[in-house]
Amino acid sequence: MKILKNVLMLLGVFFVISTLIFAVQNTTESNEANASENEINDKNVAEGYRISPIDIPEDLNFAGERVPQDDPEIMERVDREFLVNTYWQSNALLLMKRAHKYFPVIEPILAKNGIPDDFKYLAVAESGLQNVVSHAGATGFWQIMKDTGREYGLEVNSNVDERYHLEKSTEVACKYLNKWKEKYGTWTLTAAAYNAGPGSINKFLGIQQVDDYYDLLLGEETGRYVFRIMAIKEILSHPEKYGFMVDKEDLYKSVPTFKVEIDEPILSFADFAQQYEINYKILKRHNPWLREPHLNNSSRKKYTIEIPNKGYYKLGK
Repeated sequence: MKILKNVLMLLGVFFVISTLIFAVQNTTESNEANASENEINDKNVAEGYRISPIDIPEDLNFAGERVPQDDPEIMERVDREFLVNTYWQSNALLLMKRAHKYFPVIEPILAKNGIPDDFKYLAVAESGLQNVVSHAGATGFWQIMKDTGREYGLEVNSNVDERYHLEKSTEVACKYLNKWKEKYGTWTLTAAAYNAGPGSINKFLGIQQVDDYYDLLLGEETGRYVFRIMAIKEILSHPEKYGFMVDKEDLYKSVPTFKVEIDEPILSFADFAQQYEINYKILKRHNPWLREPHLNNSSRKKYTIEIPNKGYYKLGK
């Protein structure tokens, strides 16, 4: 019995030692695997996507008017807009894609009216280059209010709303901008007035007794406005610098069209579209200023409708 007892004790000791050895081996292997995985992750981070501060250009300006980059408070506001707009990657990519499609329409109209090219980025800041409507009723790429549109010659009603007409609304924006440039003397204050309205800017200038955008204490939106435009301008002008790798074939393209003039009512745009081998949706896509399924036109006004070139769209049966 004593021999059997000793044998059992020896077997117990052997089992305990074996268990400890197995546990140590597993722990070592697990640690080695985790270390290897961490090394791989560190390598991926080092070679791929990293979040880091943004280097602000030293010659930052809006429409040729330099930013006071020796002012730390100004540079904090600039930095915020660069960070927000760089790291909101999905939005930045969409803006790049849309800009390729719509800037060729906007740029010559700005140039013709003596408006600096930088103001095309104001349209980006206002609407993201979409025909959106704000909570206050501002509409289109340039976010024009109903009364302002009418004041500057746009037709605005339930049947036709030319605030949705890119060329005509851009012309109105130019007139508006030139008016406030003449009053305020700088393009930065002109942009601020476009956003907040001249009444608000006049009030702030009077109370604070200054005459420069960068010296004004403004509300949150208008205080960020010009800096946001500058950040968008920089990112869209130099996408690779900010980590965006966009090929030309990834950008949105304009559809070639021709113009059809009409000076009579149209009872059904669905029927009208079929004459040109397109459908109602395509017609409205190219003419968003036509707001209803028909055109009243009792005055026999002449309108120009854009029609995509024949064969561009392949319609379903």
